[in-house]
Amino acid sequence: MNCTAAVQTRSAAASAVKTVSGRVAAQPSRVQRNARVSLNKSFFGTVEQVRATRASQSKAVRGAVRVNAKVGDTLEEFLMEATSDAKLRQLMMSMSEAIRTIAFKVRTASCSATACVNSFGDEQLAVDLLADKLLFEALRYSGCCKLACSEEVPEPLDMGGSGFSVAFDPLDGSSIVDTNFSVGTIFGVWPGDKLTGITGRDQAAAGMGIYGPRTVFCIALKDAPGCHEFLLQDDGKWLHVKETTTIGEGKLFSPGNLRATFDNPNYERLISHYIGEKYTLRYTGGMVPDVFQIIVKEKGVFTNVTSPSTKAKLRLLFEVAPLALLVEKAGGASSCDGKCVSGLDVEITAHDQRTQICYGSVGEVQRFEEYLYGSSPRFENVNA
Repeated sequence: MNCTAAVQTRSAAASAVKTVSGRVAAQPSRVQRNARVSLNKSFFGTVEQVRATRASQSKAVRGAVRVNAKVGDTLEEFLMEATSDAKLRQLMMSMSEAIRTIAFKVRTASCSATACVNSFGDEQLAVDLLADKLLFEALRYSGCCKLACSEEVPEPLDMGGSGFSVAFDPLDGSSIVDTNFSVGTIFGVWPGDKLTGITGRDQAAAGMGIYGPRTVFCIALKDAPGCHEFLLQDDGKWLHVKETTTIGEGKLFSPGNLRATFDNPNYERLISHYIGEKYTLRYTGGMVPDVFQIIVKEKGVFTNVTSPSTKAKLRLLFEVAPLALLVEKAGGASSCDGKCVSGLDVEITAHDQRTQICYGSVGEVQRFEEYLYGSSPRFENVNA
């Protein structure tokens, strides 16, 4: 073959390759064709159908966000969906930041007593005062709080902001910190600039921080259903891990102030009922973990009753009303002040107002009222 023929042959071959390559490029493989088909029509329908479904779901979530909170959201994402009130969102974020810091301090701060007592006569611990300081600072810098009142400092202080007033127990159960039991922070958020002449039902939100093997931020908002649990992650974020909307029946009891059974025969009968019916006893002496377990386990009852020789210790403003909102938003009930009424319906007339309380399922609260007071008109149609 001469040179001219060789060149012509190579040129023809190159042309053929180019032609074949063009055809390959122009005609996608079976895999490519199937992929395109899969994009246009999947197991869930066509692309248009999937997009329409997603748009519908997104619209439904936005329109009914107060019906179906999403587990897996961060606290910020949850609050954006749960309330349109920017100040309330900011306030709840500020409280979460303080609780995150307190969780660390509880693990490292001194549990020794200081040389002072609060105005209720309780001996204060260094860690109590530290938690108290952190919460006041968080509320002051939030810009959304007008008045703040602590169980440690039971006189409202002006925080310089506007929108809400907050009452809190900075470290409930601090006397058992050194035993390494779970302890917690309790708070209630009221709209406006007063913390007396109100009821628990007026709260815009309530929450508690639980400091134990896990650090949890549990909150309820007045205008959103359910009680919501957020778990503190290693990166400092709060992750929504549980929503509770129902508290059912179950044999779990936490009996506070058992000394009252000595001269309160009705309370003694109730405790005997729990024991006779083989209820499981779960009581730590810390109100936060003892009430929180009702929400987590979705069953049980917590009682703290008075008698002629044992006076009420629980504060309506700082503890009872906020926890009542959490329990009732979770699907439970409460009975307060010996009046067969919800803990949300007792008027707060003084910052240091004290009371007795029962939290639990509707059936358990009904039983509590029947044993203690003879009847339970609110729940007369409930079969406990």
